[in-house]
Amino acid sequence: MSASAAERHVPVLADRCLELLAPALAEPGAVLVDATLGMGGHSELVLRRFPQARVIGIDRDPQALALAGERLAPFGERFTPVRAVYDAIDEIVAEHAGGSVQGILMDLGVSSLQLDEAERGFAYAHDAPLDMRMDPTEGVSAAELLATAPEAELRRILHVYGEERFAGRIATAIVRRRAQAPLTRTGELVDIVRTSIPAAARRTGGNPAKRTFQALRIAVNDELGALEAALPRAVESLAVGGRIVVLAYHSLEDRAVKTVLARGATSSTPHDLPVELPSHAPYLRLLTRGAEEADEEERARNPRATSVRLRAAERLRPTPDHLRPTVPRSAA
Repeated sequence: MSASAAERHVPVLADRCLELLAPALAEPGAVLVDATLGMGGHSELVLRRFPQARVIGIDRDPQALALAGERLAPFGERFTPVRAVYDAIDEIVAEHAGGSVQGILMDLGVSSLQLDEAERGFAYAHDAPLDMRMDPTEGVSAAELLATAPEAELRRILHVYGEERFAGRIATAIVRRRAQAPLTRTGELVDIVRTSIPAAARRTGGNPAKRTFQALRIAVNDELGALEAALPRAVESLAVGGRIVVLAYHSLEDRAVKTVLARGATSSTPHDLPVELPSHAPYLRLLTRGAEEADEEERARNPRATSVRLRAAERLRPTPDHLRPTVPRSAA
């Protein structure tokens, strides 16, 4: 942790994020919720660009909060850190912003900090304890999950969350190996994955353990559960005229974002009615045509931008009662 957050983290699509948020954050007293604070790169740019705005930063990772807190300390009371899973965004907004905010930013997935800290166990390129928890003080580690989950559940996790073609082979190999000795190191898991995948498949697509590590990370942190709970609460937390910007890094995240934003931007008036019912009109306006990607220059400069998909929307009006979702909170 010797390097500063600014030295260790380059925010993805930063200029585009600020461009999309600008109309909502330009007014005095505007509040942005950075729902996935990480090392505070996007938040720092917001606080510099919009001197009358303030930021509420949410993260479950105490190490990230400490680094971001140092980075954003010069902004004083304009920055409020909150340690939580971001599916509590509605409660956090109610407590710290009076019930609604002008901007919400979500930069999903694993952070640069978590990948860079080898001992956290997120990276398949370094041998380390099999942990993968975003909050290392809570929940079940990857090692515990691999030791206790039934083979069918391991296969489901790898297939659904990692979109791994060889999920069955890998799950079988994990169960066979743990019968001999517990899996405790990332290097052990990489070896199991490598030997489980046919040689022809190993020659393309980068490290063959990439999808397995993604799947376990998502499962350990209940990332999709938290996202699916957080998205509708985030929309409800936006003031009219407020904007939400979401950066996703794999198809499961992007699909969840697309579904929630598209639902809000689509009329719910029955198709057989000749006129739009005001109570059924869209409550969101999409600000992007599909999902935007980083250009070649940014991908070369910032490898994390390679797979990013950005979507954004503006709140047009309150959500009608008949469309207001009720979503259980994540177990993370």
